[in-house]
Amino acid sequence: MRKLLVIGIGAGNPDHMTVQAISGLNHADVLFIPDKGEKKNDLAELRRQICDRFVTNPKSRRIEFDVPVRDLPVEDGPAPSYRSTVDDWHEAIAAIYENLIRDEIAGDGCGAFLIWGDPSLYDSALRILERVRLRGNVAFELEVIPGITAVQALAASHKMALNRIGDSVLITTGRRLTEEGMPDNAGSAVVLLDGKCAFNTLDDKDVVIHWGGYLGTPDEILISGRLGDVGAEIERTREEARRKKGWIMDTYLLRKPGAED
Repeated sequence: MRKLLVIGIGAGNPDHMTVQAISGLNHADVLFIPDKGEKKNDLAELRRQICDRFVTNPKSRRIEFDVPVRDLPVEDGPAPSYRSTVDDWHEAIAAIYENLIRDEIAGDGCGAFLIWGDPSLYDSALRILERVRLRGNVAFELEVIPGITAVQALAASHKMALNRIGDSVLITTGRRLTEEGMPDNAGSAVVLLDGKCAFNTLDDKDVVIHWGGYLGTPDEILISGRLGDVGAEIERTREEARRKKGWIMDTYLLRKPGAED
């Protein structure tokens, strides 16, 4: 049976690669590298650099494939739900994955997808591969190799612990932060997938924010402070960086005022 590795490659620094991840790269016969277009070529280039640096298997092949763009709501047109739009997008990617697995991996061979961060945290590869499995057209054994996440990279770059002693940490999205605010029982909240600076919707401007963009890369940007003091600076810096590079990956931690443990 075909074997498929889903390998977490870290948050942007090739040094994030674990021994297990490197071993997985070299066990695979074929490495699948997603291409998200010219504006996000840096993401594919990092995967190429990782392969150049760590792959020693002379029989290893690399296959690059185009990732379809998720549809966005049309202005003044019908507004499909967020989940419906994502579902259609995942279905399109599942068809691509199925073709890659069927056509590029031998019946007893091994392939690998290189996943930014960790496959278990706000990444859809595992869900999409489950769609492929349920289609029933191609069988494979799955192995997941964990990677360093943006959450860990953020804490390391800001030289801080994620939690206070005995306190909780919430991991959420910008969309949920906008809709729900910061829950009363969350001493700290890590926010991912925020393209609209949702922290600006919070009423409490005394919350402390630790923000990081391009974590782990040479372009890393860090800003921290009281939300009321640095919120506008973060928004401005983020937009300038996104405009310059054509894309941005960022995350941040929000912490309610109180003694630091």
